[in-house]
Amino acid sequence: MKEIYGLKSKNSFISVILQLILALKMIYPKIPLAQSVIEIFKAKGVQHIVISPGSRNAPLTIGFTSNQDFQTYSIPDERSAAFFALGMAQQLQKPVVVVCTSGSALLNYYPALAEAFYSQIPFIVVSADRPKDKIDIGDGQTIRQENVFENHSLYNANLAENASKDNDALICNAIDIAIDKCGPVHINVPFEEPLYQTVNELQVSVNITTLEKEPNEPIDFSEFLYTWNTARKKIVLIGGMYPNVVEKQYIEALGNDTSVLVLTEVTSNVHHNNFINHIDTLITTFSEEDFENFKPEILLTFGGMIVSKRIKAFFRKYKPKAHWHVDTLRAYDTFGVLSQHFKIDANQFLKIVYQNTPPNSSNYQHEFLKINASRKINAVQYLERIPFSDLKVFEVLLKHLPHTIQLHISNSSPIRYAQLFEIDSSIEVFCNRGTSGIDGCTSTAIGAAVTTSKPTVFITGDIGFFYDSNALWNNYIPHNFKLILINNRGGGIFRILPGHTENEVFNTYFETQHTLTAEYLAKMYGLDYFSAQNLEDLQQTLPYFFENNDAPKILEIITPTTINDEVLLHFFEAMR
Repeated sequence: MKEIYGLKSKNSFISVILQLILALKMIYPKIPLAQSVIEIFKAKGVQHIVISPGSRNAPLTIGFTSNQDFQTYSIPDERSAAFFALGMAQQLQKPVVVVCTSGSALLNYYPALAEAFYSQIPFIVVSADRPKDKIDIGDGQTIRQENVFENHSLYNANLAENASKDNDALICNAIDIAIDKCGPVHINVPFEEPLYQTVNELQVSVNITTLEKEPNEPIDFSEFLYTWNTARKKIVLIGGMYPNVVEKQYIEALGNDTSVLVLTEVTSNVHHNNFINHIDTLITTFSEEDFENFKPEILLTFGGMIVSKRIKAFFRKYKPKAHWHVDTLRAYDTFGVLSQHFKIDANQFLKIVYQNTPPNSSNYQHEFLKINASRKINAVQYLERIPFSDLKVFEVLLKHLPHTIQLHISNSSPIRYAQLFEIDSSIEVFCNRGTSGIDGCTSTAIGAAVTTSKPTVFITGDIGFFYDSNALWNNYIPHNFKLILINNRGGGIFRILPGHTENEVFNTYFETQHTLTAEYLAKMYGLDYFSAQNLEDLQQTLPYFFENNDAPKILEIITPTTINDEVLLHFFEAMR
């Protein structure tokens, strides 16, 4: 008989078909509580699950990976796994779940959870736990897991061991709050052994509940509109925002309002010819008189955390009469003068303002746009004559970035350097500014890259890169992901900050000098590796590095250790 796919008989062929049919039958963990968790996540439409391999979470792992409604990922390092999930949630703007075993594994999720809390990113931690009678008796891999994230979690669902309506309600509440409040929640799930047993039919019928949203109190805008309309000096400061949040008509309205000066950060993803996107370049060399002229009557803020330390210092010293923040969820009193939190989105607010605002003549915007134009000329002239350094590298890199990509920037020096240069308006920019930590920036960028069809470029410094090098222990890195590592062999930002003194203590305990390179890490993890040690190398390497997408790549740029602080200091002096 003719072989069919290597089978020598009709009976054996039928046998294989039957095995395939059986394999397609749904497999469930035998533990009812695990079934409840899986079914509720499915009912709530949560799809993306990042699993940290372990044993106690086996019932959840079996349930999630056996169900085609979920897209699952396996990331061994818990800290990296959590930031990977954070990057996914950042792009999807939907909750992503991280699942871990019991014990200290859970604590490694904390940095990403805190970032999610301050960056307002929906994020769900599901931790497997021992039953309560196993806690604090000296059993292995047990810690006090209940409420362990209490200070930075929006909701903590501590489940009982048996499936129940009460447990279902807790799970539903957690998911709803993560979605509605855009932040992290924690679901702690105790399991007793055996953990790996499976069944082919559900043993539970879950009770799906929906959390009622609290309506916002109506706002009487008449007084605020009068204040806005009569003010001749207004600053709009825009922090981190998703691309395309503010509608074009309102961007135009702000840009054409001569009584408004709009200051944007690189993470704002908002662009207009009359917006100032180099805040530090503008104000660093201001005199006392300049600051007094610059001080607005009203400060209006949108978006997330502010990078510029100088603008924060300015508003804390030269306080406006009113600070209004617009955000549907929360407002931080960053400058110590917050007077009103409008719990609506930016477009709603700007629609109210510009539908009711008569023309307001003022020279405020023009005066500082003129100063800013002068600063730009001075910057170009200074950059033409500087040596190869971190500042020079950022000028070249940001000028040559491909258009319509997604750009992620790590914390510390990279995000501050990026604030000094133009980035094409087609490029979407992201950075973990919730807590401003370096600990998971690479993992976040890779997680984000997994969820977008756009090529992703990530720019990082050496300390942040090596600290999060387990981010590369990852089977999901897209071929069009490109990592640019600027290696000045230490924590260069500590040379820039006030108080730097060159000695052994500084070099060892603050700057943490080293001689590491990324070459062998790239080889170990299967990434193409490029390097540049001078301007000529960099300019020759960039075209191929950006154009070729056959594998993920690392470009390591070795810059001097000791001159970067002087080059940057003189840059600001040249703005005078």
